[in-house]
Amino acid sequence: MRATSTDHTLTALGSDGVHLSVSELVRYQQFTRLLDLTPQRMPQARLSGGYLTRHKGRGMEFDEARHYQPGDDIRAIDWRVTARTGKTHTKIYREERERPVFILCDLSTSMQFGTQLLTKAVQAAHVTALVSWAAASRGDKVGALLFAGQQHRECKPLSRKRAVLAICHELITLQGFSLNQQSDEQSQAEGFTDVCARARRLARPGSLVYLISDFHHLTANAQQHISQLARHCEVNAVTITDPMEHALPDTGITQSVNVTDGSNLQTWLLGDKKEQQQYRQWRAQHNQRLTDFFARAKVSQNHVSAGASLDEQLAELRRRPL
Repeated sequence: MRATSTDHTLTALGSDGVHLSVSELVRYQQFTRLLDLTPQRMPQARLSGGYLTRHKGRGMEFDEARHYQPGDDIRAIDWRVTARTGKTHTKIYREERERPVFILCDLSTSMQFGTQLLTKAVQAAHVTALVSWAAASRGDKVGALLFAGQQHRECKPLSRKRAVLAICHELITLQGFSLNQQSDEQSQAEGFTDVCARARRLARPGSLVYLISDFHHLTANAQQHISQLARHCEVNAVTITDPMEHALPDTGITQSVNVTDGSNLQTWLLGDKKEQQQYRQWRAQHNQRLTDFFARAKVSQNHVSAGASLDEQLAELRRRPL
């Protein structure tokens, strides 16, 4: 039996597209250079570490020279500027501040869907691993809140390799749990709202926060929690989608298919142009509502497809911060 391009891609990823393994998550350690985690806006928290802030103090990065003021450290006097101007000047430095990275990853029932390569949950785990390895390589502390229906795992912020391996272990455990459970729309919506509220409490002010989900259950209360989170942290939303969530497949012939989310059953008419157009418009409206909300909340939004390997999408992600 001839192997398909999908089979070759899955082999390269070390994945079956549905389950998770340590090797496929550790693999993203080699791609950290392609992900830029430098702040897009200045951190606001009083932390110490490797990022420059607008707060001036005894840091390592020179900021400016200004007139000497009573109380200034005489060791910081800039003698060259003083000699040139005839007035005493002192050097001012910008402090280096640490910025923790916090990840919320959604592995709930709606994420257990995929039509071409990976389920959305597996792709979300790959993105989580990539961000975690990138943070660890910079020396940042990385923590996570992983969510699967009524189950969640908190990974306390730690530094270096042990932090990422702890997150990978919990991703594998939760994905296995999620594959064996079913939940209705209401419970998924309530669960997502609760986990957004928890992320708002756990993420320290000034953190870089990644929300990785399909956002199918983004309730009004969840939006409030995310908006509040974005006031104190730099928040990036990574929307995971499947190709079929943008357009129905073009079958060439008209045929009826039954589809289910595990609790609701619908019949779709594939190959019918009117049905395809209506579906495309419905999905476009849903996506636009998400885009509008993130814009209002001042949350950066990026899109990752589950229908292609993250490797293939990294080149595009490199041109714009993830």
